[in-house]
Amino acid sequence: MGKPSKTIQSQTFIELLVVVISMVTVLSGLVQLFTPEFILGIVGKGEVSPAMAHFFAIIGMFMALFGGMVLHTLYSSRTSKVILLWAALQKFGAFLAVTLGVFNGLFSILALGVALFDFFSGFVMLYYMQKLKQWE
Repeated sequence: MGKPSKTIQSQTFIELLVVVISMVTVLSGLVQLFTPEFILGIVGKGEVSPAMAHFFAIIGMFMALFGGMVLHTLYSSRTSKVILLWAALQKFGAFLAVTLGVFNGLFSILALGVALFDFFSGFVMLYYMQKLKQWE
């Protein structure tokens, strides 16, 4: 048996990266959904109000749903580029929202790590979406 081609290796690596990003998104979303006070205690600033925790939990729910949606399309018979596009846009939106939250004093500087992960994730999803067109 010969070595897999570089295209297959590249495709496998990028797809694995999207799977890992999606799993992290699902897991972090679920943690944020069920323990928003805990996460806000790490990345937030000041006291956590019930309303703040409630809205943070809602965001966690949508994170889990978007991550699950991407995993679903990756393991479907045909990966949806539309889903990847919207998931990438969600990641860029999260990057902007968290970054603004840091600069407006709502989140600590630690939250920039989350923002940068989302920024990177958005580009990975767009890159994967573009590669799917070539690999078809």
